[in-house]
Amino acid sequence: SGINAEYGSSGINAEYGSFAEELGLAGDSVPHVNDVDTHPQIVEDFLSQNPMPRKLSDQRRGSFLYRSEADSSSRGLSRTSSMSSMNDKNGLDDVIVTPFAQILARLKDVRSMMSRLTNLPADEGDELRNSSRLSGVEQQQMLLDGLGDIEWVLEHLNKIKARNSVGEMAQSKFKRMLTRELSQFSETSRSGGQVAEWVCNTYFDRDDDELDIEKTKARIPMVYTKRIINQAQQALKGNFPKYGVEVEDEDAMSHMVSQINVWNFDMFKFATISKDHPLVSLSYIVLQQERGLLRAFNVDVHTFIKYMFVIEANYHKTNPYHNAVHGADVMQACHVLLGYPVVEQVFTDLEVFAALFASAIHDVDHPGLSNQFLSTTSNELAILYNDHAVLENHHLATAFKFLQEDELNWANEMPLKQKNLLRKMVIDLVLATDMSKHLSLMADIKTTVESSKVAHNGKLVLESYNERMLVLQGIVHSCDISSATKSLPIYRAWTERIIEEFYQQGDRERELGLPISPMCDRCNPSIEKSQVGFIDFIVLPLWETLGELMFPFCQEMLNQLNENRNYYFCRIPESPRCSISESPGDLDRSSLSPGVLPPEQKRKNSRGERGKLCDGTGDQVSDLSSIEEESTAGDST
Repeated sequence: SGINAEYGSSGINAEYGSFAEELGLAGDSVPHVNDVDTHPQIVEDFLSQNPMPRKLSDQRRGSFLYRSEADSSSRGLSRTSSMSSMNDKNGLDDVIVTPFAQILARLKDVRSMMSRLTNLPADEGDELRNSSRLSGVEQQQMLLDGLGDIEWVLEHLNKIKARNSVGEMAQSKFKRMLTRELSQFSETSRSGGQVAEWVCNTYFDRDDDELDIEKTKARIPMVYTKRIINQAQQALKGNFPKYGVEVEDEDAMSHMVSQINVWNFDMFKFATISKDHPLVSLSYIVLQQERGLLRAFNVDVHTFIKYMFVIEANYHKTNPYHNAVHGADVMQACHVLLGYPVVEQVFTDLEVFAALFASAIHDVDHPGLSNQFLSTTSNELAILYNDHAVLENHHLATAFKFLQEDELNWANEMPLKQKNLLRKMVIDLVLATDMSKHLSLMADIKTTVESSKVAHNGKLVLESYNERMLVLQGIVHSCDISSATKSLPIYRAWTERIIEEFYQQGDRERELGLPISPMCDRCNPSIEKSQVGFIDFIVLPLWETLGELMFPFCQEMLNQLNENRNYYFCRIPESPRCSISESPGDLDRSSLSPGVLPPEQKRKNSRGERGKLCDGTGDQVSDLSSIEEESTAGDST
């Protein structure tokens, strides 16, 4: 214990985590801790054969971004001298993975070498380094290293195409690495292949082959009726409600509001207490009571609440997952992240307002079907938006269309320039929630973070509006897929709902005679493996990147992510069918401690704690019962 050595010479930076058995490391193959001091050769031999964590004290799994790439040089992922000189007081790992930042780091290495060889300072204020202290052999080796760095930089610069951005360089690399990981993952089992195909179809931005499929026009129209407006006016009659909507249990709502800044907020319980108006109530509490943004931008509160009633009505209650509860959940998560001190002073009030508003409306009028399904079936929305970010464009158009109504136009008193800027930011933020842009967004963020740290000696500096918006896009997108970072009961409840929504799409595909999309066939479930793949390939890399931006405030989420991954990994052999539980709170708490049971008992217990199985009819349970209070420390995985 206490060893913080780096193991990057082979380019392998996978964290050891708590999965020794999964990695094939068990029994006598792992050196005993007491042998470290007395027999250092044991440790050296062990490290030469097994990838170890960058820090032995860190028990989380590292994402594929920090594993070696087959076509990278031996130094591609190693700690460079320019980065190793940075102050590591924040505890962040400074291994560079994006190509542009690697090029900057190599050039800084060369500048540092030339400084030592010429006795000139590399930067203004640097002390002179006397090269006479170096032997002739050392100087020759330094020249060879510098020449090797220059050759490496030239090789990578030659790969840059005229119209490619530095972010696209990182995206191409990440896509290549993820494709390799998915190829290995798909070979493990039939369900692994299904999960790999789902990740590719959902999170890769690619041109699909032309498909000649019969057009389907079925779509639930937008809801804007006098009934909705009257409902809002009825709710606002007399004194303005304390929480935006009338509630019956003031004490229960007061307790929920006191937890509004907590990451593991129980949105299902909040929806019940707010009488199925979670989005209206949360929007008022966050934007007016917590942050005072409505007041700051001269927004008429009554008009805004009426507008939010209409938005909430256009979130389809029939969707198991993409409903108003999800919209409110993403908004609350965004509110928590934007409240951390490390970012609180970075963004303007208007940028914060845009991020929270975008989170609230980001899935309005979602049909419960994927972009790919709409494009494949030539849906009218896909035709309208030319198959480009179909749903995301529709969510935006729906939200801004309602603002054109006089009785809903809460932005009417805002200055025109301010209103136009708010609209621009909201558009950029919601379009960034398109899952097919996931790799591109992550590559841009990571390139920006690493390049900024290289340029500013380890400090993150967001100098421009575009850089700040890029980080905001990352925050909103991270919140959109944040369920895996929540406590296990909350995560399981959201997992059951998204799986059921997938199954309902698969049912429609079966009715239309279409190939059933990956993860959408209720007769061929792969729930547990899908969640492991979702965490390993999508959520973990993104939240690792966010963790670098917001250190140390995301450590809780990353630790929970590891526990949730472990929970589903231990249940992969079972893979039973799944449906929405009648109450997320009814989950068997004994299932939250798989680590203390032998594998045979884990499998036995897991059979009895999964809740009722699907009967194949596709019947939906639309219960929004609350998740029980979060498990105590003894109940956690």
